[in-house]
Amino acid sequence: MQSYTIGQAARLLGVSPDTARRWADAGRVATRRDDAGRRVIDGRDLAAFSVELAQAGGATEGEDTYTSARNAFPGIVTAVKLGDVAAQVEIQAGPHRLVSLLTREAVEELGLEVGMEATARVKSTSVHIDRV
Repeated sequence: MQSYTIGQAARLLGVSPDTARRWADAGRVATRRDDAGRRVIDGRDLAAFSVELAQAGGATEGEDTYTSARNAFPGIVTAVKLGDVAAQVEIQAGPHRLVSLLTREAVEELGLEVGMEATARVKSTSVHIDRV
């Protein structure tokens, strides 16, 4: 099972390392010490926490956000549903939940499983810009 340092988890959640550290200190997400003595979060725990954050309204830190969506969304795999031929993979990228349909073979070749870091790449002929 993959695990993440506080800094890596913060990047995946779209917050500062200080915020991720405060959440860990408050017990909102479980941590353990790795062999080097660093606090790490197990991938499955981080995946569950990222979904919880998104459902609660996101991981904002009190700042107004002005964004134009990019085509690469680094995040954490939160669900993998395998069929006989096709598969569905969900990635939580900060406040964004992305769902991709792909072949089962592709999922197996990539070794995708819940708790892994992955990047969803979007190719589209339509671009939407939102301002908050």
